[in-house]
Amino acid sequence: MQLLKSFASDNYAPVLPAVMEALLKANVGHARSYGADDITAQTRALFCSVFGGSPDVHFVFNGTGANVLSISSATQSFNSVLCADISHIYNDESSAPETFTGCRFFPIPANAHGKLEVAALKDRLIRKGDVHYAQPQMLSITQSTEYGTVYSLEEIHAIAAFCRSNGLFLHVDGSRFFNAVASLGCSLQQAVQGIDILSLGGTKAGMMFGEAVVVFHPELKRLIGFKQKQVIQLASKMRYISAQFQAMLTGDYWRQPATHANGMASLLEQELKKYPQVRITRPVQANVVFAELPLTWNEPLQSHFPFYIWKAASNEARLMCSWDTTTDDIYEFSSAVATLAGG
Repeated sequence: MQLLKSFASDNYAPVLPAVMEALLKANVGHARSYGADDITAQTRALFCSVFGGSPDVHFVFNGTGANVLSISSATQSFNSVLCADISHIYNDESSAPETFTGCRFFPIPANAHGKLEVAALKDRLIRKGDVHYAQPQMLSITQSTEYGTVYSLEEIHAIAAFCRSNGLFLHVDGSRFFNAVASLGCSLQQAVQGIDILSLGGTKAGMMFGEAVVVFHPELKRLIGFKQKQVIQLASKMRYISAQFQAMLTGDYWRQPATHANGMASLLEQELKKYPQVRITRPVQANVVFAELPLTWNEPLQSHFPFYIWKAASNEARLMCSWDTTTDDIYEFSSAVATLAGG
């Protein structure tokens, strides 16, 4: 069997053509460093146009850096951060968020769809003003979630209202935010209503590298520039990150590849539903399918189509689609499953 594309991660995918072209155009002559260049200025203006209002935008190297910068801008070391028990910041960024912020992270049980519900959050808002207790200061949610589900606009607004009434900042870890917005069928401006600070993913969406921290709350804008330097996320040649985001946002270029990746996940779900040995475990709303497979299928499938096992106890696989996933990739994988399923 010919080795086709991986279903392990959208990090594996190549760079989008328009993004690569933007990098080449940026790679001409000298430009001022640390974000003082013309491309970065133009891209920041584009962010204001696309997201509405006057958000601050800070370009960083990677997703962990974006989350660390976002959280540290809103907290002090005696604070706590509420997050889902399956969240990336709690499980998959080593101890970077705790190390840089000094905060305690309280994991809140997510529901079956990987989302946080307001009722579950209330249990952690206790002992306000008690010096013996880490004081909650921020709530972080993931959009799309670690299960590939998408918070509706109504769910975001309800969570944002809860945060406002309880003095919490709302952070969104948006490593796959473009996929979520494509799934919702709304604009970026609509998708960020109520959010105080956003870690906007670029790498998983098709950029070579780089993420953006988009700051909406005025209070968080004041010192975040100093924090960016402190957490080692201030790029000297920033134009190479901002040029990529300029390409992504111009004419909503991001929407087509995100919609395509989501569509490939829907097609993969349809194909896998043909086989009684496979159980789809989560709603498919963005660009990933979660499915329980027979354990004996792992080796023959993964030798040709790399993917991760999300939950070993039930052999729940995570099958991630990217902007360059094709229908041929899906049908080839389905054919391999059919062979293992006995026809």
